[in-house]
Amino acid sequence: MSTVHQQDLRDRPARLTVGVVGAGRVGPALAASLQLAGHRPVAVSGVSDASRRRAETLLPGVPLVPPAEVLQRADLVLLTVPDDVLPALVAGLAETGAVRPGQLLVHTSGRYGAKVLDPALRAGALPLALHPAMTFTGTAVDVQRLAGCSFGVTAPEELRLAAQALVIEMGGEPEWISEENRPLYHAALALGANHLVTLVAQAMELLRTAGVEAPDRMLGPLLGAALDNALRSGDAALTGPVARGDAGTVAAHITELRRHAPATVAGYVAMARATADRALAHGLLKPELAEDLLGALADGTQGTQGTQGAQGTQGTDGTDGAPGLKGDEGTDGTNGTEGNDR
Repeated sequence: MSTVHQQDLRDRPARLTVGVVGAGRVGPALAASLQLAGHRPVAVSGVSDASRRRAETLLPGVPLVPPAEVLQRADLVLLTVPDDVLPALVAGLAETGAVRPGQLLVHTSGRYGAKVLDPALRAGALPLALHPAMTFTGTAVDVQRLAGCSFGVTAPEELRLAAQALVIEMGGEPEWISEENRPLYHAALALGANHLVTLVAQAMELLRTAGVEAPDRMLGPLLGAALDNALRSGDAALTGPVARGDAGTVAAHITELRRHAPATVAGYVAMARATADRALAHGLLKPELAEDLLGALADGTQGTQGTQGAQGTQGTDGTDGAPGLKGDEGTDGTNGTEGNDR
């Protein structure tokens, strides 16, 4: 970092004007939390009606303007767009001269570190990667949830104090992530949070099919206890038929899933195999019971055409699975950084 950039940072007033590029679920919430800390949101950009409504709700009175104008007005700019959009956005803003020397440019992508902002750095901006490890709804509750939320932070050494201060002002806790570890960090969050939503939604559907009137009420205490136990004890918290080696129960599960919800068989088998591996490795599953259990899982896979199809999709995930996900992220992300939600 040049001496000029360091001087700009030292001379910066304590309270900043804040702009948001990408008025999705994340950007307005972060700007609103910064406003509570005394900073002043001055501009926001958004394309869809949903993004405009979010901006008006969380940042009332803040004008909606094009991205370049956001940068003209703000000392601190939040780039809250989908991961795949971010590199081209940064390059375009730098090439068109929208970036101002000494301007704090913050992106909220989990995937990228600070290097994605290099074009803006060369234009004189101060680059920060601040990724909130939180799922966002696009409502005022998000601002409250930032209290105690961890942020994955990547920044040049000269800007670590500035990054830390911003995270703390938003109510968060900074967790320093190296540039090279950003993709792994983000994969871990997606594995835990995004897949949890899928598992819970599938479980609720199955309970409804089984005649349970309030599956959310039934699952709430169970899943809350399981999550708490897992966070406290890790693999030692594993319970259930897979960890016990109850091959007959697992086989019965697969039979029922094949009958009532064949699309869930592939996920059940994959997670059961992963659970069995971890239970074996930690001495919870007896080796003499593992053979029959794995046999039941193999039979379940072979006996379901839908399962085989799902495995085929999994094998070509980059071709078949990714476009659908990117399509969802593109819609929500342009409105609101769905890709940053993890």
